[in-house]
Amino acid sequence: MRRSLFIALAVAAFAVSLAAQRPVAAVGTNVVKKQLQQKLDEWHKAGKFPGATIGVVMPDGESFGLAVGFSDRDAKTPMKPEARMLAGSTGKTFAAATALQLVKEGKLSLDDKVSKYLGSFPWYSQLPNAGDITVRQLMNHTSGLVRYEFKEQFTKDLTANPDKTWKPEELLAYLLDEKPPFAAGTSWEYSDTNYIVLGMIIERVTGKRFYDEAMRRFVKPYKLKNTIPQDSRTIKGLIQGYAGPNNPFGGTDTMINGGKFAINPQFEWTGGGWASNSEDLARWAKLMYEGKAIDPSLLPQMLDGVAAPMLGRDTKYGLGVIIRQTPAGTSYGHSGFFPGYLTDMMYFPDRKLAIAVQVNTSQGRDLGKPLGRLLAELVQALETGASGKVGK
Repeated sequence: MRRSLFIALAVAAFAVSLAAQRPVAAVGTNVVKKQLQQKLDEWHKAGKFPGATIGVVMPDGESFGLAVGFSDRDAKTPMKPEARMLAGSTGKTFAAATALQLVKEGKLSLDDKVSKYLGSFPWYSQLPNAGDITVRQLMNHTSGLVRYEFKEQFTKDLTANPDKTWKPEELLAYLLDEKPPFAAGTSWEYSDTNYIVLGMIIERVTGKRFYDEAMRRFVKPYKLKNTIPQDSRTIKGLIQGYAGPNNPFGGTDTMINGGKFAINPQFEWTGGGWASNSEDLARWAKLMYEGKAIDPSLLPQMLDGVAAPMLGRDTKYGLGVIIRQTPAGTSYGHSGFFPGYLTDMMYFPDRKLAIAVQVNTSQGRDLGKPLGRLLAELVQALETGASGKVGK
Protein backbone atom coordinates (compact mmCIF):
# COMPACT_ATOMS: atom_id res chain seq x y z
CA MET A 1 0.00 0.00 0.00
CA ARG A 2 1.85 3.65 -1.07
CA ARG A 3 2.38 7.52 -2.61
CA SER A 4 2.28 11.21 -4.99
CA LEU A 5 0.83 14.57 -7.09
CA PHE A 6 1.20 18.22 -8.89
CA ILE A 7 0.43 21.35 -11.28
CA ALA A 8 2.67 23.47 -13.53
CA LEU A 9 3.03 26.89 -15.25
CA ALA A 10 0.05 29.19 -14.78
CA VAL A 11 -0.68 30.29 -18.37
CA ALA A 12 1.99 31.08 -20.96
CA ALA A 13 0.83 34.69 -21.32
CA PHE A 14 1.10 35.28 -17.57
CA ALA A 15 4.15 33.15 -16.84
CA VAL A 16 6.67 35.93 -17.39
CA SER A 17 4.83 38.56 -15.41
CA LEU A 18 3.69 36.54 -12.39
CA ALA A 19 5.94 35.80 -9.45
CA ALA A 20 7.36 32.31 -9.22
CA GLN A 21 5.95 31.72 -5.73
CA ARG A 22 2.21 32.11 -5.29
CA PRO A 23 -0.18 30.72 -2.68
CA VAL A 24 -2.59 28.05 -3.90
CA ALA A 25 -5.61 30.25 -3.28
CA ALA A 26 -4.23 32.94 -5.59
CA VAL A 27 -4.05 30.61 -8.59
CA GLY A 28 -7.80 30.04 -8.89
CA THR A 29 -9.63 26.71 -8.97
CA ASN A 30 -10.34 26.76 -12.70
CA VAL A 31 -6.67 27.31 -13.52
CA VAL A 32 -5.72 24.58 -11.04
CA LYS A 33 -8.13 22.12 -12.65
CA LYS A 34 -6.89 22.93 -16.16
CA GLN A 35 -3.25 22.52 -15.27
CA LEU A 36 -3.82 19.39 -13.19
CA GLN A 37 -5.72 17.81 -16.07
CA GLN A 38 -2.87 18.66 -18.41
CA LYS A 39 -0.38 17.01 -16.09
CA LEU A 40 -2.64 13.99 -15.61
CA ASP A 41 -2.81 13.57 -19.38
CA GLU A 42 0.99 13.83 -19.68
CA TRP A 43 1.53 11.33 -16.88
CA HIS A 44 -0.93 8.85 -18.40
CA LYS A 45 0.65 9.18 -21.85
CA ALA A 46 4.10 8.44 -20.41
CA GLY A 47 2.93 5.45 -18.35
CA LYS A 48 1.32 2.09 -19.03
CA PHE A 49 -1.54 2.13 -16.54
CA PRO A 50 -5.25 1.95 -17.52
CA GLY A 51 -6.54 5.02 -15.71
CA ALA A 52 -6.38 7.24 -12.66
CA THR A 53 -8.31 9.78 -10.64
CA ILE A 54 -7.19 12.55 -8.34
CA GLY A 55 -9.07 14.40 -5.64
CA VAL A 56 -8.05 17.81 -4.33
CA VAL A 57 -9.28 19.82 -1.37
CA MET A 58 -8.20 23.45 -1.46
CA PRO A 59 -7.22 25.37 1.69
CA ASP A 60 -10.71 26.91 1.87
CA GLY A 61 -12.36 23.45 1.77
CA GLU A 62 -13.46 23.49 -1.87
CA SER A 63 -12.97 20.06 -3.40
CA PHE A 64 -12.99 18.52 -6.85
CA GLY A 65 -11.95 15.41 -8.75
CA LEU A 66 -10.31 14.77 -12.12
CA ALA A 67 -9.74 11.63 -14.19
CA VAL A 68 -7.64 10.25 -17.02
CA GLY A 69 -7.57 7.04 -19.04
CA PHE A 70 -9.95 4.13 -18.79
CA SER A 71 -11.95 2.43 -16.05
CA ASP A 72 -12.21 -0.61 -18.32
CA ARG A 73 -9.14 -1.10 -20.47
CA ASP A 74 -10.73 -3.54 -22.92
CA ALA A 75 -14.03 -1.73 -23.41
CA LYS A 76 -12.22 1.65 -23.52
CA THR A 77 -14.67 3.06 -20.96
CA PRO A 78 -13.47 6.54 -19.97
CA MET A 79 -12.45 6.96 -16.35
CA LYS A 80 -14.71 9.31 -14.39
CA PRO A 81 -13.62 11.47 -11.42
CA GLU A 82 -16.15 9.77 -9.12
CA ALA A 83 -14.89 6.25 -9.98
CA ARG A 84 -14.87 3.97 -6.95
CA MET A 85 -11.82 1.77 -6.32
CA LEU A 86 -10.53 -0.34 -3.44
CA ALA A 87 -8.44 1.96 -1.26
CA GLY A 88 -6.19 -0.65 0.37
CA SER A 89 -4.35 0.37 3.52
CA THR A 90 -5.58 3.96 3.43
CA GLY A 91 -8.55 2.37 5.22
CA LYS A 92 -6.37 1.88 8.30
CA THR A 93 -6.98 5.58 8.96
CA PHE A 94 -10.64 4.86 9.74
CA ALA A 95 -9.65 2.20 12.27
CA ALA A 96 -7.08 4.53 13.82
CA ALA A 97 -9.55 7.41 14.05
CA THR A 98 -12.14 5.14 15.66
CA ALA A 99 -9.62 3.96 18.23
CA LEU A 100 -8.58 7.54 19.04
CA GLN A 101 -12.19 8.57 19.54
CA LEU A 102 -12.53 5.66 21.98
CA VAL A 103 -9.42 6.94 23.78
CA LYS A 104 -11.05 10.36 24.12
CA GLU A 105 -14.21 8.70 25.46
CA GLY A 106 -12.16 6.86 28.11
CA LYS A 107 -13.01 3.43 26.72
CA LEU A 108 -9.51 2.62 25.53
CA SER A 109 -5.96 3.51 26.52
CA LEU A 110 -3.07 3.56 24.05
CA ASP A 111 -0.67 2.08 26.58
CA ASP A 112 -2.94 -0.73 27.72
CA LYS A 113 -1.68 -4.22 27.05
CA VAL A 114 -3.64 -5.91 24.26
CA SER A 115 -4.07 -8.86 26.59
CA LYS A 116 -6.43 -6.72 28.68
CA TYR A 117 -8.95 -6.87 25.85
CA LEU A 118 -8.20 -10.16 24.08
CA GLY A 119 -6.24 -12.22 26.59
CA SER A 120 -9.22 -14.43 27.43
CA PHE A 121 -9.32 -15.94 23.93
CA PRO A 122 -7.64 -19.39 23.89
CA TRP A 123 -5.47 -18.52 20.86
CA TYR A 124 -4.20 -15.22 22.23
CA SER A 125 -1.14 -16.61 24.03
CA GLN A 126 0.07 -18.05 20.71
CA LEU A 127 0.48 -14.63 19.13
CA PRO A 128 4.08 -13.41 18.80
CA ASN A 129 4.94 -11.11 21.75
CA ALA A 130 1.43 -11.77 23.12
CA GLY A 131 2.16 -10.73 26.71
CA ASP A 132 3.93 -7.48 25.87
CA ILE A 133 2.06 -5.78 23.02
CA THR A 134 0.25 -2.49 23.69
CA VAL A 135 -2.52 -0.80 21.70
CA ARG A 136 -0.10 1.96 20.68
CA GLN A 137 2.35 -0.65 19.33
CA LEU A 138 -0.40 -2.13 17.18
CA MET A 139 -1.21 1.27 15.75
CA ASN A 140 2.37 2.28 14.95
CA HIS A 141 3.55 -1.21 13.82
CA THR A 142 6.10 -1.77 16.58
CA SER A 143 4.38 -4.87 18.01
CA GLY A 144 6.44 -7.53 16.23
CA LEU A 145 3.30 -9.18 14.83
CA VAL A 146 4.23 -10.48 11.39
CA ARG A 147 2.10 -10.23 8.26
CA TYR A 148 -0.49 -12.88 7.51
CA GLU A 149 -1.66 -11.50 4.15
CA PHE A 150 1.36 -12.45 2.05
CA LYS A 151 1.87 -15.90 3.48
CA GLU A 152 1.76 -18.44 0.66
CA GLN A 153 -0.72 -20.72 2.40
CA PHE A 154 -3.09 -17.82 3.04
CA THR A 155 -3.08 -16.62 -0.59
CA LYS A 156 -3.66 -20.22 -1.73
CA ASP A 157 -6.59 -20.65 0.65
CA LEU A 158 -8.02 -17.25 -0.25
CA THR A 159 -7.90 -18.05 -3.97
CA ALA A 160 -9.30 -21.55 -3.54
CA ASN A 161 -12.26 -20.31 -1.45
CA PRO A 162 -13.46 -17.07 -3.09
CA ASP A 163 -16.86 -17.16 -1.38
CA LYS A 164 -15.48 -17.69 2.12
CA THR A 165 -16.23 -14.97 4.69
CA TRP A 166 -13.11 -14.68 6.83
CA LYS A 167 -13.19 -14.22 10.59
CA PRO A 168 -10.34 -12.23 12.18
CA GLU A 169 -9.16 -15.18 14.25
CA GLU A 170 -8.89 -17.26 11.07
CA LEU A 171 -6.47 -14.70 9.65
CA LEU A 172 -4.41 -14.71 12.85
CA ALA A 173 -4.18 -18.50 12.71
CA TYR A 174 -1.62 -18.17 9.89
CA LEU A 175 0.96 -16.69 12.27
CA LEU A 176 0.29 -18.37 15.62
CA ASP A 177 3.39 -19.66 17.39
CA GLU A 178 5.73 -17.84 15.00
CA LYS A 179 8.91 -16.33 16.37
CA PRO A 180 8.64 -12.53 16.42
CA PRO A 181 11.26 -10.59 14.42
CA PHE A 182 11.90 -8.34 17.43
CA ALA A 183 10.69 -7.70 20.97
CA ALA A 184 7.59 -5.51 21.24
CA GLY A 185 8.42 -1.82 21.01
CA THR A 186 12.06 -2.26 19.95
CA SER A 187 11.79 -1.97 16.15
CA TRP A 188 9.34 -1.37 13.29
CA GLU A 189 7.74 -3.59 10.66
CA TYR A 190 4.58 -2.84 8.70
CA SER A 191 1.90 -5.50 9.15
CA ASP A 192 -1.83 -5.64 8.44
CA THR A 193 -2.05 -8.07 11.35
CA ASN A 194 -1.68 -5.15 13.78
CA TYR A 195 -4.87 -3.55 12.49
CA ILE A 196 -6.81 -6.81 12.42
CA VAL A 197 -6.06 -7.12 16.15
CA LEU A 198 -6.97 -3.44 16.65
CA GLY A 199 -10.31 -4.08 14.94
CA MET A 200 -11.01 -6.92 17.33
CA ILE A 201 -10.31 -4.60 20.26
CA ILE A 202 -12.64 -1.92 18.84
CA GLU A 203 -15.47 -4.44 18.52
CA ARG A 204 -14.77 -5.83 22.00
CA VAL A 205 -14.89 -2.34 23.55
CA THR A 206 -17.94 -1.07 21.67
CA GLY A 207 -19.92 -4.29 21.38
CA LYS A 208 -20.68 -3.32 17.78
CA ARG A 209 -19.43 -4.11 14.28
CA PHE A 210 -16.45 -2.00 13.29
CA TYR A 211 -18.05 -0.92 10.01
CA ASP A 212 -21.18 0.25 11.86
CA GLU A 213 -19.04 2.32 14.23
CA ALA A 214 -16.94 3.88 11.46
CA MET A 215 -20.02 4.69 9.36
CA ARG A 216 -21.74 6.29 12.36
CA ARG A 217 -18.72 8.25 13.54
CA PHE A 218 -17.21 9.42 10.25
CA VAL A 219 -18.61 8.33 6.90
CA LYS A 220 -22.20 9.48 7.39
CA PRO A 221 -21.70 12.71 9.38
CA TYR A 222 -18.98 13.94 7.02
CA LYS A 223 -20.97 12.91 3.93
CA LEU A 224 -18.29 10.68 2.43
CA LYS A 225 -20.92 9.39 0.02
CA ASN A 226 -18.57 7.42 -2.22
CA THR A 227 -16.98 5.52 0.67
CA ILE A 228 -18.45 2.10 1.51
CA PRO A 229 -17.28 -1.10 3.24
CA GLN A 230 -15.66 -3.75 1.04
CA ASP A 231 -17.55 -6.53 2.76
CA SER A 232 -18.46 -8.90 -0.08
CA ARG A 233 -17.43 -10.04 -3.56
CA THR A 234 -19.92 -7.63 -5.13
CA ILE A 235 -19.27 -3.96 -4.37
CA LYS A 236 -21.60 -1.36 -5.83
CA GLY A 237 -19.97 0.95 -8.37
CA LEU A 238 -16.52 -0.66 -8.16
CA ILE A 239 -14.60 -0.29 -11.41
CA GLN A 240 -12.36 -2.95 -12.93
CA GLY A 241 -8.91 -3.40 -11.42
CA TYR A 242 -5.88 -5.01 -13.06
CA ALA A 243 -3.43 -7.03 -10.95
CA GLY A 244 -1.12 -8.44 -13.63
CA PRO A 245 -0.58 -11.97 -14.93
CA ASN A 246 1.28 -13.27 -11.85
CA ASN A 247 -1.27 -12.13 -9.29
CA PRO A 248 -1.29 -14.53 -6.29
CA PHE A 249 -4.61 -13.11 -5.08
CA GLY A 250 -7.06 -14.94 -7.35
CA GLY A 251 -4.65 -15.73 -10.17
CA THR A 252 -6.20 -13.36 -12.72
CA ASP A 253 -5.26 -10.00 -14.21
CA THR A 254 -8.84 -8.65 -14.22
CA MET A 255 -10.13 -8.66 -10.65
CA ILE A 256 -13.84 -8.42 -11.51
CA ASN A 257 -15.27 -11.21 -13.64
CA GLY A 258 -18.96 -11.93 -14.12
CA GLY A 259 -19.78 -9.11 -11.71
CA LYS A 260 -17.83 -10.68 -8.84
CA PHE A 261 -14.40 -10.00 -7.41
CA ALA A 262 -11.87 -12.78 -8.00
CA ILE A 263 -11.39 -13.23 -4.25
CA ASN A 264 -13.47 -12.06 -1.30
CA PRO A 265 -12.01 -8.61 -0.48
CA GLN A 266 -13.89 -8.79 2.83
CA PHE A 267 -10.84 -10.41 4.40
CA GLU A 268 -8.92 -7.09 4.57
CA TRP A 269 -11.33 -5.58 7.13
CA THR A 270 -9.56 -3.12 9.48
CA GLY A 271 -6.27 -3.67 7.65
CA GLY A 272 -7.86 -1.47 4.96
CA GLY A 273 -11.35 -2.53 4.05
CA TRP A 274 -12.97 0.34 2.14
CA ALA A 275 -13.98 1.18 -1.41
CA SER A 276 -13.81 4.92 -2.05
CA ASN A 277 -12.83 7.56 -4.56
CA SER A 278 -10.03 10.10 -4.63
CA GLU A 279 -12.11 13.14 -3.73
CA ASP A 280 -13.61 11.45 -0.66
CA LEU A 281 -10.13 10.37 0.45
CA ALA A 282 -8.72 13.89 0.06
CA ARG A 283 -11.66 15.29 2.04
CA TRP A 284 -11.13 12.66 4.74
CA ALA A 285 -7.42 13.51 5.00
CA LYS A 286 -8.14 17.20 5.50
CA LEU A 287 -10.82 16.46 8.11
CA MET A 288 -8.59 14.10 10.03
CA TYR A 289 -5.29 15.97 10.02
CA GLU A 290 -6.91 19.30 10.86
CA GLY A 291 -8.41 17.76 14.02
CA LYS A 292 -12.02 17.81 12.86
CA ALA A 293 -12.66 14.07 12.63
CA ILE A 294 -10.86 13.37 15.91
CA ASP A 295 -10.38 15.55 18.96
CA PRO A 296 -7.53 17.98 18.16
CA SER A 297 -5.94 17.22 21.53
CA LEU A 298 -5.10 13.75 20.18
CA LEU A 299 -3.39 14.95 17.00
CA PRO A 300 0.04 15.21 18.67
CA GLN A 301 -0.20 11.56 19.69
CA MET A 302 -1.37 10.51 16.23
CA LEU A 303 1.52 12.38 14.62
CA ASP A 304 4.19 11.21 17.07
CA GLY A 305 5.91 8.89 14.62
CA VAL A 306 8.59 6.25 14.82
CA ALA A 307 11.20 5.66 12.13
CA ALA A 308 9.77 3.59 9.27
CA PRO A 309 12.73 3.06 6.92
CA MET A 310 10.89 0.51 4.78
CA LEU A 311 8.55 3.29 3.68
CA GLY A 312 11.27 5.69 2.61
CA ARG A 313 14.13 7.83 3.80
CA ASP A 314 13.23 10.12 6.75
CA THR A 315 9.73 8.60 6.81
CA LYS A 316 7.94 8.01 10.10
CA TYR A 317 4.78 6.14 11.04
CA GLY A 318 2.44 7.50 13.69
CA LEU A 319 -0.90 6.10 14.79
CA GLY A 320 -2.29 5.06 11.42
CA VAL A 321 -0.46 7.82 9.54
CA ILE A 322 2.61 7.95 7.31
CA ILE A 323 4.64 11.11 7.94
CA ARG A 324 6.75 11.91 4.92
CA GLN A 325 9.33 14.58 4.16
CA THR A 326 8.79 15.59 0.54
CA PRO A 327 10.02 18.34 -1.81
CA ALA A 328 6.67 20.00 -1.12
CA GLY A 329 7.18 19.83 2.66
CA THR A 330 5.97 17.52 5.40
CA SER A 331 2.90 15.46 4.57
CA TYR A 332 0.52 13.34 6.62
CA GLY A 333 -1.40 10.53 4.97
CA HIS A 334 -1.37 6.91 3.90
CA SER A 335 -0.79 4.77 0.85
CA GLY A 336 -2.77 1.71 -0.15
CA PHE A 337 -2.43 -1.52 -2.13
CA PHE A 338 -5.12 -4.03 -2.97
CA PRO A 339 -4.89 -6.43 -5.92
CA GLY A 340 -5.94 -4.36 -8.94
CA TYR A 341 -5.59 -0.93 -7.30
CA LEU A 342 -3.08 1.51 -5.83
CA THR A 343 -3.94 4.56 -3.73
CA ASP A 344 -2.19 7.40 -1.96
CA MET A 345 -3.47 10.39 -0.04
CA MET A 346 -1.52 13.27 1.48
CA TYR A 347 -2.27 16.36 3.55
CA PHE A 348 0.24 19.21 3.59
CA PRO A 349 -0.19 21.11 6.88
CA ASP A 350 1.82 24.16 5.78
CA ARG A 351 -0.53 24.61 2.83
CA LYS A 352 -3.74 23.21 4.36
CA LEU A 353 -4.10 21.32 1.10
CA ALA A 354 -5.13 17.67 0.69
CA ILE A 355 -4.69 15.54 -2.41
CA ALA A 356 -5.29 11.88 -3.25
CA VAL A 357 -4.73 9.64 -6.25
CA GLN A 358 -6.06 6.21 -7.25
CA VAL A 359 -5.12 3.99 -10.18
CA ASN A 360 -6.87 0.82 -11.33
CA THR A 361 -3.75 -1.30 -11.45
CA SER A 362 -1.52 -2.74 -8.75
CA GLN A 363 1.44 -2.97 -11.14
CA GLY A 364 3.56 -0.19 -9.69
CA ARG A 365 6.16 -0.39 -12.45
CA ASP A 366 3.54 0.76 -14.97
CA LEU A 367 3.13 4.13 -13.23
CA GLY A 368 6.51 5.63 -14.05
CA LYS A 369 7.03 6.78 -10.46
CA PRO A 370 5.65 6.09 -6.95
CA LEU A 371 2.31 7.75 -6.29
CA GLY A 372 3.58 9.60 -3.23
CA ARG A 373 6.34 11.18 -5.25
CA LEU A 374 3.84 12.17 -7.93
CA LEU A 375 1.54 13.85 -5.39
CA ALA A 376 4.37 15.83 -3.86
CA GLU A 377 5.54 17.02 -7.26
CA LEU A 378 2.05 18.15 -8.19
CA VAL A 379 1.63 20.10 -4.96
CA GLN A 380 5.07 21.63 -5.30
CA ALA A 381 4.33 22.74 -8.84
CA LEU A 382 0.98 24.10 -7.75
CA GLU A 383 2.68 26.34 -5.19
CA THR A 384 5.67 27.46 -7.19
CA GLY A 385 4.41 27.49 -10.74
CA ALA A 386 7.43 25.35 -11.60
CA SER A 387 7.33 23.55 -14.90
CA GLY A 388 8.41 19.98 -15.49
CA LYS A 389 7.25 16.75 -16.99
CA VAL A 390 5.19 14.67 -14.57
CA GLY A 391 5.81 11.62 -16.71
CA LYS A 392 9.59 11.77 -16.21
